[in-house]
Amino acid sequence: MDTLSYKTISANKATVKKEWVVVDATDQVLGRMCTKVAKLLRGKYKPEFTPHVDCGDNVIIINADKIKLTGKKMTDRIYYSYTGYPGGQREATPASILAKPNGADRLIRKVVKGMLPKNKLADRLITNLYVYEGAEHKQVAQNPKSIDINLYK
Repeated sequence: MDTLSYKTISANKATVKKEWVVVDATDQVLGRMCTKVAKLLRGKYKPEFTPHVDCGDNVIIINADKIKLTGKKMTDRIYYSYTGYPGGQREATPASILAKPNGADRLIRKVVKGMLPKNKLADRLITNLYVYEGAEHKQVAQNPKSIDINLYK
């Protein structure tokens, strides 16, 4: 039996093939879309996935201001943060985050970052995410391909 045919190939920075993809967030449910985006950023849909390497795609999200949340999550869900000072616990709802400038960008980044691993790799992966509130984006020169996020599991 040829044992070299069963050798596991581990991807590294030089062998990774990163692509640019565009995801349209119009009428997408926030959590369901962000789980798929986090998997795209991580590279889990690729056969050469390696857990400790940034082998995911660069993801561009357009129409981020048209996302929706089901039920009463827009007002009832609470995101907590702490400033580090006594009495510095802050809370924000998705409605209050969306009301601020770049609110859709902040909300989507917060949700996607919570779905990535809690280590240095997540800081590298979140830089591959580009969120735009309108239909236009700046990464036209990279020739991104438009994908239907609903076709991914």
